[in-house]
Amino acid sequence: MANGQWYPPEWPDRIRALAAGALTPVTPKRAATVMLLKDTGSGPAVHMLRRSTSMAFAGGAYAYPGGGVDPRDDDRDIGWAGPTRAWWADRLGVGEAAAQAIVCAAVRETYEEAGVLLAGPTGDSVVGDTTGADWEADRAALVAREVSFAEFLDRRGLVLRSDLLGAWARWITPEFESRRYDTWFFVAALPEGQRTRNASTEADRTVWTTPAEATAGYDRGELLMMPPTIATLRALAACGTAAEALASAPGRDMTPVLARARLADGGIVLSWPGHDEFTRHVPGTAPAPGDPEASAGPVAPGAPAAPAGPAPATRARPAPTASTAPATPSGPTGGAPA
Repeated sequence: MANGQWYPPEWPDRIRALAAGALTPVTPKRAATVMLLKDTGSGPAVHMLRRSTSMAFAGGAYAYPGGGVDPRDDDRDIGWAGPTRAWWADRLGVGEAAAQAIVCAAVRETYEEAGVLLAGPTGDSVVGDTTGADWEADRAALVAREVSFAEFLDRRGLVLRSDLLGAWARWITPEFESRRYDTWFFVAALPEGQRTRNASTEADRTVWTTPAEATAGYDRGELLMMPPTIATLRALAACGTAAEALASAPGRDMTPVLARARLADGGIVLSWPGHDEFTRHVPGTAPAPGDPEASAGPVAPGAPAAPAGPAPATRARPAPTASTAPATPSGPTGGAPA
């Protein structure tokens, strides 16, 4: 392939099945992922993890910390600071309870997978170092769903800092995937005194890399990524600092990104409106008599770290300019939908 675009070999068959009415799409689950940023001399760097190359789904693909909403994330008793739930509901295009759950999932998953906690004892403070045996015990309990995020915050006397997040984009997994996610992407700056680590069992490497470095690696075919990941990285590349990215977030379009697949001349044309670089023409045998030579309906790219079939043999390599850290898995990746 010319670049690092991830493309599973089973997609054409599933697209045809969807077009023929032989595949019923499942309802996507809510999910959130966070692009953690820190300033460098050449602009902000973003924290990314690489999905283990042995994984069946998107093995070797680079993504961000993230995962699905815990049913308890909409607990109304959660300690909360920053914009109101009504404000977030309007920004995310959902109801207030769903908005809280999505924001809560973003903060919780970032802590579970990267060890970074966007919370503090007051609405204008943030916790410092989150390493140590007691913090790790709490993180492990969250991963195991032994406690809810609201219970965790309450026990430690903390409030969720929703003002530290900026909503950036929204992508939905394709209709022909067996596990689908409606994923909101956020940006956040790494809090002072905290540091990231690889706390995911589904990642074999973590890196801090600038969007320019990561996109260049993708363009050379060295870094494997799904469309939402590379699209958000290209948008981040225009920001000179983490603060600039956060300041620009409120003006970002949160319309869900949905792809379209159509059958043509025995092949498939898969495209993402507004993202022409991802258009893909897949040749194939002519459809059987009676198969529709028409649109397969709207579908969307990317799925948050959920197995849905074999991935291509392409293996990603770490960006030459990005620092890497060995994996120290201690909890499941809820899914970085990149």
